[in-house]
Amino acid sequence: MSKNVVIGVSGGIAVYKALDVVSKLKKYDINVHVIMTKSAQEFVTPLSFQSLSQNMVIKDMFEEPKAFEIQHISLAKKADLLVVVPATANIIGKVAGGIADDMLSTTIMATRARVIFAPAMNTNMYTNPIVQDNISKLKGLGYEFINPASGRLACGDVGDGKLADTEVIVDYILSSLHEPKDLIGKKVLVTAGPTRANLDPVRFISNKSTGKMGYAIAAEARDRGAEVVLVSGPSNEKAPAGIKFISVETNEEMLKAVLEEFDTSDIVVKSAAVADYKPKVYSKEKIKKGSGDLVLELTRDNDILKTLGENKKHQILVGFAAESNDVLKNAHKKLEGKNLDYIVANNITEKDAGFGTDTNRVIIIKRDGTSVSLDNMSKRLVGYELFNMILENK
Repeated sequence: MSKNVVIGVSGGIAVYKALDVVSKLKKYDINVHVIMTKSAQEFVTPLSFQSLSQNMVIKDMFEEPKAFEIQHISLAKKADLLVVVPATANIIGKVAGGIADDMLSTTIMATRARVIFAPAMNTNMYTNPIVQDNISKLKGLGYEFINPASGRLACGDVGDGKLADTEVIVDYILSSLHEPKDLIGKKVLVTAGPTRANLDPVRFISNKSTGKMGYAIAAEARDRGAEVVLVSGPSNEKAPAGIKFISVETNEEMLKAVLEEFDTSDIVVKSAAVADYKPKVYSKEKIKKGSGDLVLELTRDNDILKTLGENKKHQILVGFAAESNDVLKNAHKKLEGKNLDYIVANNITEKDAGFGTDTNRVIIIKRDGTSVSLDNMSKRLVGYELFNMILENK
């Protein structure tokens, strides 16, 4: 069943970005209703929101309703989530003071749904003690806030107060709507991306991992209610909002970060493609090109997954096997040799699977030897199925 999200739009230069939020939400088959304050209509016309939301825009408390219903009560009851984008100092202050003098403030007062504010205003206004007190008061009452970004504002000032990126806002909304919330109270540790083994100050050995799989798993765990720690090697992926993100580069750095979080973790998903070898000798100076061949002597690096398998107590440990041949044989060997509970195996030579793709085709093997094959699907959906399997077998 499609979720109902009410977007409250208050007056500010960032109003146009709310159009992008509505557009993105519709792509997820979310039913969006928009309420605009009078001042918001000075920046963007209601028709623009109506065209994107495919619903009539509510803009006046006293306009004749299209159906026999009290609109602010109807929307308040219908909403699964109410999000104010952008949220000005004015609307924040109204709600904090219990004032309900327009359609938006009245609907906020009448709803039992979660209410989320995405503030956007001049940096001096945002940091004003009165505004900060109002925000603190509302947080104490259970209202949620998406922190504004810092940057150059429309007025030319630089500082906090810039509306959060629309992708961050939409991500927050999708996370809030996500069901089931079956990982609440659990801590999930995820590793992602490649590691680098440095040869000299400018060169390194690495692999083609982009981190897409691990980042998708981290987002899925977060949306199911878990406390999430993502330890990632170099990646162009954007870390999911609302998690603890630790950036590392080398095998040694990843091992250190993982061990610091391991004891307090309930589920550990090691999807990172960690370098197995490193140069036996690191050159502090750039290696110069000579007339002949260059011979590199490599030595084994830390086996992070094996270390975790040897030290696990209560943790559920999941490994990945990215193979190019004998996928099942190699995956079973890794499952047993590293004391894993699950291993996710895939053939990296297959089309639309493996490194750099948005989809994957995997086999999840359990410790008892049984397995489930997942045909080509998004990496986020692979994460969904993985956690379903883990929770079903606990």
